[in-house]
Amino acid sequence: MAPTSSQKPDLASTRLYPWLFVALWSTGFIGAKYGLPDAEPLTFLTIRYALVLFLMGAIVLWTRAPWPPLGRAWGHIAISGLLVHGVYLGGVFTAIGHGLPAGITALVVGLQPLLTALGAGLFLGERVRATQWLGLALGLLGVGLVLAHKVAAGLSNAALLMMLLPALLALLGITAGTLYQKRFCPGFDLRTGSLIQFLPCLALTGLAAWLSGETLQVHWSGAFVFALSWLVLVLSLGAVSLLNVLIRQGSAIHVASLFYLVPPTTAVFAWALFGETLTGLALLGMAVTVFGVWLARR
Repeated sequence: MAPTSSQKPDLASTRLYPWLFVALWSTGFIGAKYGLPDAEPLTFLTIRYALVLFLMGAIVLWTRAPWPPLGRAWGHIAISGLLVHGVYLGGVFTAIGHGLPAGITALVVGLQPLLTALGAGLFLGERVRATQWLGLALGLLGVGLVLAHKVAAGLSNAALLMMLLPALLALLGITAGTLYQKRFCPGFDLRTGSLIQFLPCLALTGLAAWLSGETLQVHWSGAFVFALSWLVLVLSLGAVSLLNVLIRQGSAIHVASLFYLVPPTTAVFAWALFGETLTGLALLGMAVTVFGVWLARR
């Protein structure tokens, strides 16, 4: 819910929002790594969306959250949710579920800030300064350095192009969704707005799972239950709410530049949880990425 004049968050908390968002959002690839062995990607997401709607619906009833006016506002919020969540997550989970390494998936989606900068100038009238272009370019370079060894290992796969298509669709979804929400529905109650955003995601993802021939079977292992719980509570309720707040408060370019920090942060989590190595090149890439994001957000 948008803060009123008597409910403005303090400045220190507001400054923490971007970094908290990056930390939470970066765990999405880790959750996929844990959960996808026990469920097909679209089936996994359908269950996730259903749980999010159940929990958020209970919160809406308990808090008596206000609804936006019926009509165009509902349509704009639903479309933004379908793009930011349905298309983006569907593409990422499908790409990883079909064998595309998470590193390459993250690198493809890492093109989002550059596409968003182009779109912000064309559709939102935001002026992209030379230092911001430099920061965006450095951020992309840094992400490439972080993931260089993973990309090199994955390019030997003969079906790489077909695996890349869902990742490219995810890239277009998150970019278009960020721009669309910033232009048509930058402010809405986060509780009722989440319900409106995730309803079309549930309907279309469930339909896609059925039409694509997924078996709709789930192995309810401990790892799957943990991954599902984490993605529902921490990602879909926590990180998504932060994303909506950031889109409301800042420019599209500022929000998009944060996604450059996701692959390096994910690499750190993978090192801590799975023992994946961090090369000297990866550490250099992290430093370049952080500097690039700092330039883009000045």
